[in-house]
Amino acid sequence: MDGEELTEQETQLYDRQIRVWGADAQRRLSKAHVLVCGIKGAVAEFCKNIVLAGIGSLTLVDNRLVTEEALSANFLLPPDEGVFAGKTVAELCCDSLKDFNPMVRVSVDRGELSSFDEEFLKTFDVIVVSCCSLAEKKSVNEKCRNLPKRISFYTVDCRDSCGEIFVDLQHYTYAKEAISVPWKAHPRRVSKLFYALRVIEKFEEAEGRNPGETTISDLPRVLKLKKELCESQSLNEAHIPNALLERLVTNSKEFPPVCAIIGGILGQEVIKAISGKGDPLKNFFYFDAVDGKGVIEDISSKP
Repeated sequence: MDGEELTEQETQLYDRQIRVWGADAQRRLSKAHVLVCGIKGAVAEFCKNIVLAGIGSLTLVDNRLVTEEALSANFLLPPDEGVFAGKTVAELCCDSLKDFNPMVRVSVDRGELSSFDEEFLKTFDVIVVSCCSLAEKKSVNEKCRNLPKRISFYTVDCRDSCGEIFVDLQHYTYAKEAISVPWKAHPRRVSKLFYALRVIEKFEEAEGRNPGETTISDLPRVLKLKKELCESQSLNEAHIPNALLERLVTNSKEFPPVCAIIGGILGQEVIKAISGKGDPLKNFFYFDAVDGKGVIEDISSKP
């Protein structure tokens, strides 16, 4: 991201930020290109944060049409049906984000996440993925790792009053596929949310469901899968409380206050990765509004 210095207009607009993290960090931000795939509440908050921070460009991918559920958490979507009729979520979010900071190039790509090849992905410095299957997340993460250029890769998910962020910065000592590390190799105390979300993720994958399509009627089968996974992974079932799984399948919609927190943390982490200012989290972050705690989990490939 080496290149031109900040323009006079950029220096004036980002004056307060430059005083905090310096002109070089701001220059790096202004030259960075970010790809976002899947825009729900937490990702909308993230997009707003990095646009205000002065990212170079932001490319949005989300070909879904607006639904009532989308309107409940994504503040970038206009509530007037006359405005959003016929437009995709990405197109509507793009229109809103341009108003936050006209100096940031915000655009839409109508492609599908699964079709993006390494040639396309290498044009970005940061990739944030949400609203997709575990297989798609792994596929994009692997493509990023195959490139000679370092790409910071993130996934984000919010369900009910809980949120999760996964980070892979490649040049740090991160496990290659932290999500695939055997549970018995984990540290002794790992967030219950980590395991609960993996159970639901596995269930949705096995059932061919989209993320968030699990309901309370699925709970008996989700609990059965939990038992099977705990047995195969040599994990005490007490690490995944049934009450937590019930919460997550009863209401898979996002809780806007949690979206703001998760989107804020994600924005902070991406700015760290681009600017080189501050130590990044490694490699999962969890938040649960029930206890108000944010937890960083280092899932290593070594016991």
